[in-house]
Amino acid sequence: MPHAPPLGTLLRQYAAGSALTCEPVDQGLLNGGYRLRTTRGRYFLKHHFDPETADPDAIARQHRATQRLAALGVPVAPPLTGRDGRTVAVVGGHAYALHPWIDGRHRHGGQLTTAQCARLGSLLGMVHASLERVMPTQARTRAKGWTPLESPGTRAHGHPHIPRPRPSTAPPTHSTDRHASRVTGHRGDTRLSPPPPRAESAPAPIPPATEAPTPPPYASGPPAPHPLTTGPTTDDLRPPSADPADTFTLIDELLGRVHRHRPADSFDELARYRLLERRALLEQHADRRPPRGGSVGWVHGDFHPFNLLYKGDAPAAIVDWDRLSVKPRAEEAVRAAAIFFVLPMGALDLPKVRAYARAYRRTAGATPSQLAAAVHRVWWERLNDFWMLRWHYERGDTRADPQFPAASALAVWWTREYDAVCDAFVD
Repeated sequence: MPHAPPLGTLLRQYAAGSALTCEPVDQGLLNGGYRLRTTRGRYFLKHHFDPETADPDAIARQHRATQRLAALGVPVAPPLTGRDGRTVAVVGGHAYALHPWIDGRHRHGGQLTTAQCARLGSLLGMVHASLERVMPTQARTRAKGWTPLESPGTRAHGHPHIPRPRPSTAPPTHSTDRHASRVTGHRGDTRLSPPPPRAESAPAPIPPATEAPTPPPYASGPPAPHPLTTGPTTDDLRPPSADPADTFTLIDELLGRVHRHRPADSFDELARYRLLERRALLEQHADRRPPRGGSVGWVHGDFHPFNLLYKGDAPAAIVDWDRLSVKPRAEEAVRAAAIFFVLPMGALDLPKVRAYARAYRRTAGATPSQLAAAVHRVWWERLNDFWMLRWHYERGDTRADPQFPAASALAVWWTREYDAVCDAFVD
């Protein structure tokens, strides 16, 4: 934590009693927090200090979204409101929010049954459908002349018209890939897509309010939009896919850093192996670069096991809405699956992916072609993604190192099993 929080001022502002204990919660890669016990109860105090997510207006927008989602029965944890009617407290130039504490635990895909995987897919579909209801996405995208229901280059049914990757001739998986892919650290406050994201310890309790409501039966199809708030412009809603020319330059730069690192260690060895392997894959598949993303809408932005709290077998609260934004929806569904269901050796548990994806499509009203296009874009993203190595070699930040073996192996496996992965998401 950068500094001790001003507890007296904050607790007076929230009428939350006097502090009895205050313990830092394992820190994520974006923001920090404290487990707080006062004379009036237990709370989670969140310190929003990441420059990209600490704007009070953006935090307030996230808070309004969770309040409205809670009213629809989505398992979220809205913040407390202060004496001034606001949910964000700015003290000494720092932004804070106070959430009631909820006990629970995180669960990765290996801890979920097939039925629970389907429920997870329905939950994310419910999030997307409900955000569509309380945020003004479609009205704004249509105003810009975009079609929000189908991705470019896709057919009305079936898979998108995208050439399949050719069979890989890359070297076999490195032996050190038999490492767990789970990340460590606090609840979430992390980024899972480039540029830079997150890190492990035992699952820790996560904030929120008393007991989050159990979500109602998930309705099929997205509700009508309800323009209650303002949000980001459409300029960056469908970002371009990675340019392989830029990636080749980055690979050369990283190889140079690996070569110069002293003393050399096993991480350097694996990094060099994967960089050379990835360069060969990109040379082979450079002509498969996908177009801009398709169907856009409000998304959580960081949906992964450490941002979902379970109480018993049921999801109790989705936390850390710092990355709430308008992006291609189906891509969030694919990215989440690639995190929840990755196996230690860098493959995906495809039967669980299939159950999850079927439920997501049904609840979100997404088409198979949208999911297939999203699979292609996220596959390409993974081929061009080196945020973990950039953190290690450019920043000297090793918190994401435990993720690297499985994550780097996944890109290779996904290329080899492209058709099977795509079928799991669209079948």
